[in-house]
Amino acid sequence: MVIHYDEEADALYITLGRQKPDGVVEVSDNVNLDSTADNKIVGIEILNASQRMNLKTIFSYELEIDKKVLKKIA
Repeated sequence: MVIHYDEEADALYITLGRQKPDGVVEVSDNVNLDSTADNKIVGIEILNASQRMNLKTIFSYELEIDKKVLKKIA
């Protein structure tokens, strides 16, 4: 996952995969999901990001992983 914030555009983009998106689904005003032809979500775009979230904390995170998920991946 890669997070990019463009201060000039006030846009936050979260890349979730390496595939190129084929389409966009608008989930709400200023929030879009980029998806592939087989409906995999590969990116999230948030416009007017500074008005929608606390940008000071966007680059810190906690990660909880279900052990059952890890067993499936291994």
